[in-house]
Amino acid sequence: MPQQVVMGGMMMCTFGAAPAPLAVAPTGPPVLANSMPAATIMDFAPIVNIPTFGLCSAPTNPVVIAATAAKLGVFTPMPCVPATVAPWVPGVPLVMINKMPALNNTCQCLCTWAGVITFTEAGQMTVMD
Repeated sequence: MPQQVVMGGMMMCTFGAAPAPLAVAPTGPPVLANSMPAATIMDFAPIVNIPTFGLCSAPTNPVVIAATAAKLGVFTPMPCVPATVAPWVPGVPLVMINKMPALNNTCQCLCTWAGVITFTEAGQMTVMD
C-alpha cells in the first residue's frame, strides 16, 4: 500500500552502491505526517534532497567513463553525485502539500546518467500496540 514519504525516507538508485535518506527542505508552512516533515514531488534537488548513493556504476556517467578509460578499460565505479533534473513522478495529485503534489513510496526520480531512484522505506515509523 502506498505511503506518504517523509524526511528520512530511504532511497536507492539502480546504479548506486548504498541507500540514502531523503531530506525534505522547508518550502512553506511545515506539513507533518506522523510528526515528520512530509515530502512533495519537488524534493528532488541533488545533494540538497537526494544525497550521494556511495559509488556510481552507471556506464553513461562521464566520470565513470573517464575512470574506466584511465584504467585501460577496467570498469571503475566512481563517487556518486546525483544528477536529478526533474521532479519525482507520478506524485499524488489528489494530495497537495504547499500547492505541490505529495510524494509517496511508489514514485520514482530519474538521474541523468540513467539511474532510477526509488524508495525502499517511506520513513514513517509504525507504532506497535
